[in-house]
Amino acid sequence: MQSNKFLRIGIMVLALFAFAACSSTSDTEGMDSSTTSSSGSNATSSGTSGSGSLSQEDIRRQNALRETVFYFDFDVAEFQAEDRETLTYHARDLAANPSKQVRLEGHADERGTREYNLALGERRANGILNYLIVNGAARSQIEVVSYGEERPAASGQTESAYARNRRVEIVAR
Repeated sequence: MQSNKFLRIGIMVLALFAFAACSSTSDTEGMDSSTTSSSGSNATSSGTSGSGSLSQEDIRRQNALRETVFYFDFDVAEFQAEDRETLTYHARDLAANPSKQVRLEGHADERGTREYNLALGERRANGILNYLIVNGAARSQIEVVSYGEERPAASGQTESAYARNRRVEIVAR
């Protein structure tokens, strides 16, 4: 009984420590993002020591732009909430580079008719299209295509394979 109480207190202390560590990191990251986003360039921020190292914001942006596949729940056309930040970086990148063009390729798993899956893939891609436009991208930079179930990323009839096939890919054109 006494050891359970100490265990709970220990876990709470660790959780508070982790929370405090994360909050202090986000404060400095917030300062980095304001310095780099106001400059509008891809160069390192002026807050660095001149050694050519990237700011936290630059690293986050580069990592986000490497992420080009977004997954969906079964029979759902809305992208997942955790993808918003990454998609915002894609929208800002398109807005900052007007000559850049991308294709949004919508996909579905094999369940459902061919026609339904084509329409679902298109709805998924259009959902991401609308988010990109609202966040600064131009409609003329983005092409939407749906492949439905025709180009699976994984073969098989397992939930894992189905989950990998319900996606939208951002492809540079």
